[in-house]
Amino acid sequence: MFPTAPSEVLSELRRYDTPTVCNVLELLEIRPRTEGYTDRRIRACYPALPPMVGYACTATFRACTPARSGDVYSGLTQQVELLAAYPGPAVMVFQDIDDPMTAATFGEIMCTTYKAFGSTGLITSGAGRDLDQVEPLAYPCFTGGTIASHGYCQIGQLQVPVRVGGLTIYPGDLLHGDRNGISTIPVEFAERVVEGCVGFMHAETAILDYLRGTNLTPAGYAEAREECNRRVRDLGVRLRAKVGK
Repeated sequence: MFPTAPSEVLSELRRYDTPTVCNVLELLEIRPRTEGYTDRRIRACYPALPPMVGYACTATFRACTPARSGDVYSGLTQQVELLAAYPGPAVMVFQDIDDPMTAATFGEIMCTTYKAFGSTGLITSGAGRDLDQVEPLAYPCFTGGTIASHGYCQIGQLQVPVRVGGLTIYPGDLLHGDRNGISTIPVEFAERVVEGCVGFMHAETAILDYLRGTNLTPAGYAEAREECNRRVRDLGVRLRAKVGK
């Protein structure tokens, strides 16, 4: 269906926050530093939840006018069929094509359904609802807002490229998200990203350990920063060598 990373790599990625993942992707130099992540329009509904990692299962959504046929949950059965055959944990990704957004993309029933069939989270450029009921599911949701009604909820095209928070997401894209935002990870570099996260956190201890100490001086701080920068430079060289850059 699409390329995937080993399950143990996904488990390791969940140990790190999304900013650290973005830092490592910058070191790999595989895309511009201003691409590959969502902007401030997309916010975490449950910011205390741990990082979400999974493969995009995409759809378009609209709710402003009645469907010509079917009910308000039209398309959900097809999504369940997709999830049942997915080769890894799925992140449901919706582009709300109403302008402006009219109603909530998801609620308790949809999130409960998705999680039951193996989904690890949901992202929408639109709105959500039933936030109190969804919270106990520990199912990460990211939205552009909250609206009480589902309107004429229609799930449109499935497994098509979508645009969410300034980020184009394709079916099967590997996604990493937490309270800081969402980033794509090119799946062929997923193992290198894990390796880089370990090294980047080690590099940052040069500054953090110094600042947690006593007898701080500007000169000592400058030395700690230089040591951190040296570790980051060396890490970047090692990672790029492994990916052939």
